[in-house]
Amino acid sequence: MALQQSEHMESLTDELKTRIIKALNLEALSPSDIQDDAPLFGTGLGLDSIDALDLVSMLEREYGILIEDMEVARQAFASCRALENFVRTHRK
Repeated sequence: MALQQSEHMESLTDELKTRIIKALNLEALSPSDIQDDAPLFGTGLGLDSIDALDLVSMLEREYGILIEDMEVARQAFASCRALENFVRTHRK
């Protein structure tokens, strides 16, 4: 059972990475280029505030998650792992 849960967690992370690449037109990257715990903004993936709006839109469209608070967004978009945990907790 633990192995299946671990595989499922990895697949959600990879799914999110793929959706980030598609939503932000980062075709030069592959999911393996995005580290699970690296920051998405600033020194990590280098995303900006426009990218944040695109990610919020993607979460609403793909997972039914609405983010209206900047502090919630900061925590959710801290890294791919943080985003995975956020989606797991909030998706409809």
